[in-house]
Amino acid sequence: MTSRSARPEHPELDRTLRRRGFLGVAAGATAAALLGGATDATAAPAAAPSPGCRPIVPRGKLGIQLYTVRDQVQKLGFGAVFKELERYGYDSVEFAGYTQGTGEITLRQLKRLLRDHGLRGIGSHVGYYSDDPAAYTFATQLEKVLDDAATLGLPHVGTAAGPDRYGRTVDAWKRAAEDFNTYGAAARERGLKFYQHNHQMEFGFAEDKPDVRLYDVLLAETDPELVYLEMDIYWAFAGKHRFSVRPDGTPAPFDPVDYVLAAPHRYPLFHVKDGEHDEASPDGYHMVDVGDGDIDYEDFIGTVLRRNRGHRTDHHWLMERDDAVDPNANPAGSLTSARRSAAYLRGEQ
Repeated sequence: MTSRSARPEHPELDRTLRRRGFLGVAAGATAAALLGGATDATAAPAAAPSPGCRPIVPRGKLGIQLYTVRDQVQKLGFGAVFKELERYGYDSVEFAGYTQGTGEITLRQLKRLLRDHGLRGIGSHVGYYSDDPAAYTFATQLEKVLDDAATLGLPHVGTAAGPDRYGRTVDAWKRAAEDFNTYGAAARERGLKFYQHNHQMEFGFAEDKPDVRLYDVLLAETDPELVYLEMDIYWAFAGKHRFSVRPDGTPAPFDPVDYVLAAPHRYPLFHVKDGEHDEASPDGYHMVDVGDGDIDYEDFIGTVLRRNRGHRTDHHWLMERDDAVDPNANPAGSLTSARRSAAYLRGEQ
């Protein structure tokens, strides 16, 4: 594995040739194009997949978590960003707040902007709990959270917060599961699905029972008809790297895709983000654009789709890169990450 300091002079080009090469590089592409090319403001609309290249994500199922492009939403506004996402071939967006620093905008205005650009609001991340009774969270303003999701026409509304507020014991996570069941029941009454998004720590072990993986407690204690999951595939692989051995040293390997295959209907949403192995990181990876890293998305998504063929499951694959706005980690910019990742997942390169 290569440390950050030992990477080649043009790491983006190197990764592109190693990973994206499996789908082929468009004829006539130059190194300059691979290293940046046209700015996103002048980028051509999304092209059809090249002959012989099959999309990784099915038509109509490619989305993006707007946290990825939060700097551009704040700078340009939702309308301008939605216009770019439409050009890149995205079908849906997941919200991370309904203003994102843009000032005053109503939910109805936001819904109109989605419609104008052929996008669907697929879900929203909302805080789980706060000690502040006025905070916008599931615990303190459940009805408003559901009202807002319904106004936008979202089919899903969930939280990216882990259930650690009670601690990391089995009983603590059982209490968290009770909360989630409550939110799920309220959401179902409104025709919505409540979901929880994982990070890597959910795959760790209980402090009081170190042979028990906490994610398994959450799955077992939540009602599968009330509480759904959004698997963040990158963080699940980071959890696999970090928690493949129990605290006593005994092996505890797992494969994230097995959770999905065991209960496919519980996973309507996925975060698709990529990473390269990185010995300097405790998670074992650092983030890169989708298609440039070590997570085999052709295999992961293909396996889920093949195993669920003929079954009534509705999966949506949402591109995300947490550090896309960081010029040190991603000097090309967040819209470039959104564009390149979409192109890879749509089979365009």
